Amino acid sequence: MTTTIQTRGLVFERVGEPLRDQELVLDQPGPGEVLVRLLASGICHSDLHTLDGDWEAADLLVLGHEGAGIVEAVGPGVDAPAVGDLVVLSWLAPCHLCVRCQAGQPWLCTRTRALEHRLPDGTTRLRDADGRDVFPYLGIGTFLERTVVPASAAITVPPETSPASAALIGCCVSTGIGSVTRVAGVPEGASVVVVGLGGVGLSLIMGAALAGASRIIAIDRVAAKLERATAVGATDTLVAGAPEETEEAVRDLTGGGADFVFEAIGLVPTIEQSIRMLSAGGTAVIVGMAPFGRKASFDAFGLADRSLRVVGSNYGSTIAALDFPRYARLANAGRLPIDQLVDCVVGPGEVDAAFEAIRRGESVRRVLVR
Repeated sequence: MTTTIQTRGLVFERVGEPLRDQELVLDQPGPGEVLVRLLASGICHSDLHTLDGDWEAADLLVLGHEGAGIVEAVGPGVDAPAVGDLVVLSWLAPCHLCVRCQAGQPWLCTRTRALEHRLPDGTTRLRDADGRDVFPYLGIGTFLERTVVPASAAITVPPETSPASAALIGCCVSTGIGSVTRVAGVPEGASVVVVGLGGVGLSLIMGAALAGASRIIAIDRVAAKLERATAVGATDTLVAGAPEETEEAVRDLTGGGADFVFEAIGLVPTIEQSIRMLSAGGTAVIVGMAPFGRKASFDAFGLADRSLRVVGSNYGSTIAALDFPRYARLANAGRLPIDQLVDCVVGPGEVDAAFEAIRRGESVRRVLVR
């Protein structure tokens, strides 16, 4: 077997420049690693944060962190997944050894190197034609033809799962559903508001419908997204207008305020608005990822006086090995309409245009296939 493989990837070098689709050299998987041929990759706002410089990146990166593909080879010591498996990639490869992992909180793993865009040993398996190290975004780099990832980041799902749906399970679907069911614990009959109807926002609506929420209000400034929100479970929709008008409309629909409000954009004004739309005893869940350093504020007396809660959600508290196969089974059974999240399928040359659509707030999820 050759020690290296030729692959292609969309490489990010610096802010303000388009991604470059180029040939790369990929090492074969080492101990505890697997080689995956990517079938589909979601184009997510978190990639855009890096592309636009909201989140700093010092290395050459292949972006993409929401992918699914077929295992083509496994390294020494890997029992699962197996060659030929359809896998969903988790952008957070837990170590399974730290205190947080041992406590059943792998999304808070303290020893993962994924957030540094590295494999667990701190290195990368990718190089460009000049021999420079190229790092896979969040340790998986799904804008690649093939990628080497930790075995703990490659979760087997039923083979009949569509590649596009499987890819979205890797980030937006799990973040949204997990935020409702794991983080917030929304009970049957509760009232829910979702602010922002991208892939995560629509997944929050699907999660609220699964949880049996009685009223699910979808809010976005782009009216075209509201029909799709209804298709995945929203009972009511609002075009975002002046903050006071939107908040009053929510109070009218819920009889004074919502039990749960989920913010899925990551903007300070909508984070602050989410708290104002709560009923007494309500919970605001901040799911959208803001640029580094942003500060939001709230009425401190009102927070205590009305017994409000403000909760952050990281990856929907996802336990990938349990949740990814479950979501895939629900999708295959027709109970989770993940296909409704997909705007269209694009090729590598259309990814920059897909990011422009995200900047304009027009896109839910475009999916890259090669």
